[in-house]
Amino acid sequence: QLQLVESGGGSVQPGGSLRLSCVVSGYTLDYETIGWFRQAPGKGREAVSCINFSGGTTTYADSVKGRFTISRDRTKNTVYLHMNSLKPEDAAVYSCAMDVGRDAILTLGRCSSGQYAMDYWGKGTLVTVSS
Repeated sequence: QLQLVESGGGSVQPGGSLRLSCVVSGYTLDYETIGWFRQAPGKGREAVSCINFSGGTTTYADSVKGRFTISRDRTKNTVYLHMNSLKPEDAAVYSCAMDVGRDAILTLGRCSSGQYAMDYWGKGTLVTVSS
């Protein structure tokens, strides 16, 4: 059974760092696009960052550029989100999701839009940023 499982969330002070992991089980990643999304209480879902597993092309929301880095590990079937210089406004539930489409340009575009119904979702991990 295909599953996406997030981990690595927690509570940090402003300026701190976290690394989120999205492990995909029951499926071997190859050409898919994996995205990290976040949703804070009372706000809509935002596409934070996306990566195409085949070519490694990435996208970032303007709000996280220069602070967050998305990466992949083929040997672990895992996508990471490295978050540095965290701000209170980064606090949210972070979820990873997968688009199984084969066209990387298409899948990255719809992942980064935050509006596409991705094919598979994890349950999310909570990130809290406060002093």
